[in-house]
Amino acid sequence: MPPPTRVQVVDDTLTADAAYRLACEGSALLWRGDFQNARQLLQAMARRAERSSHKSRTSMDAPAQAFHMQRMAQAQRARTLGMLLIPFDPDHHIPLRRAPDVRQACAEAHGAHGAVTEPYVASLRELLGLIGAHEWRKKGVDIPALGARIHPHYGVFSPLRGEYVALVAAAPLPGLLSANSLAFDIGTGTAVLAAVLARRGVARVVATDQDVRALDCARENVARLGLSGQVEVVQADLFPPGAAPLIVCNPPWVPARPGSPLDHAVYDPDSRMLRGFLDGLATHLAPGGEGWLILSDLAEHLALRSRGELLALIDRAGLQVLSRADVRPTHPRANDPGDPLHAARAAEITSLWRLGVQ
Repeated sequence: MPPPTRVQVVDDTLTADAAYRLACEGSALLWRGDFQNARQLLQAMARRAERSSHKSRTSMDAPAQAFHMQRMAQAQRARTLGMLLIPFDPDHHIPLRRAPDVRQACAEAHGAHGAVTEPYVASLRELLGLIGAHEWRKKGVDIPALGARIHPHYGVFSPLRGEYVALVAAAPLPGLLSANSLAFDIGTGTAVLAAVLARRGVARVVATDQDVRALDCARENVARLGLSGQVEVVQADLFPPGAAPLIVCNPPWVPARPGSPLDHAVYDPDSRMLRGFLDGLATHLAPGGEGWLILSDLAEHLALRSRGELLALIDRAGLQVLSRADVRPTHPRANDPGDPLHAARAAEITSLWRLGVQ
């Protein structure tokens, strides 16, 4: 988010109504009171933002319109709640009463850019995100298909939706791997799918990503799992050099514009990554090899991309569908009638498309 143009110094005497009004008007609020009171104030502002969002919702029959309206509401909510600012010392210490020690969480998130020489301010909402990411990184996410945990870094998409991992763990491996045990994992993120393939016996997996945070995260997870001898993590825009009998890709599922760096794991504007994977797959597949495309059909239920358009992309890339395995998501929002996109989420199916060259 861009720096605010107006900043007002506030403390524990500020009411939630006044804070929410000032934030909606575009004034940032630099907090000088008790840290825990600031957290309570942010929660109160969030409740007001949620009530405002509910009031603005109308009954819509067009799924795409509901999707875009929801994203606009989310962006407005993020801008408003991001106006509550917290001061930091150069070492990421917070000079407020009852403030937690967040130095490690900040250092992990900021990386090489974390060495600052002057005091600074940052959004409390962003700080809470850093703290949450730090806890995920410490505890990890249980992956039943691995019998182990994956530890996502700040800014790297967490594999909380395990149904797509289970699809990769269960799909029959191409027979070609017996002669050339090599696979590519395109857009690896945390390296969860590369690790699953390695645990399934693929001798060498080349995992690619172009995001520095993801590369660091993937290498750490691979080392933690003891798979460094099998999985090589390389920086690349989609494909590494050469060809492989198996190429796996889990691209962002929704063709829409990302609103933040982390959104790139979910939103793929104009289906650019999907198109890039499909268009380059035939060139990088060994003769008789398979490409595994892991994709949700949520975009179809939101009227953002049709099944016919997806099949046309596959055909134009010189590919054919060998088979498809489907699974229904089990995440909480799929069963939440209060979600504005409930109808689409309730109908969603995640698929593993086995693709071959025509």
